[in-house]
Amino acid sequence: MFRRPVLQVFRQFVRQESEVASSLVLERSLNRVQLLGRVGQDPVMRQVEGKNPVTIFSLATNEMWRSGDNEAYQMGDVSQKTTWHRISVFRPGLRDVAYQYVKKGARIFVEGKVDYGEYMDKNNVRRQATTIIAGKKPVITLYF
Repeated sequence: MFRRPVLQVFRQFVRQESEVASSLVLERSLNRVQLLGRVGQDPVMRQVEGKNPVTIFSLATNEMWRSGDNEAYQMGDVSQKTTWHRISVFRPGLRDVAYQYVKKGARIFVEGKVDYGEYMDKNNVRRQATTIIAGKKPVITLYF
């Protein structure tokens, strides 16, 4: 049924992929996070001298599952895991609205991107931080 050797087909595929890759200048990628959870603390607005202010708050998301056999799935113990996320809002209009209306315990939807960074704590120890940067579009939705 297949008359062309597999190696010949593979070489042709690699040749075509390398020609396409060399003609591309920019490559698209995606860094998007969508979270639905409860606010853990009232937002805080911080401003470093010479930089724009930022609104920061924490958001808790929960994951629940049942442990046990498949046959007795409904009889298993319910386990829960809570994950805390640090949300930073830099966009001027959204930053002010989040600071004014988002309160501890509110259920909200946040869309943004993941950012990894490092900082020095008070004891001059290097720490790593993962932050969700709320997106360019105003996508913080309050649920009542």
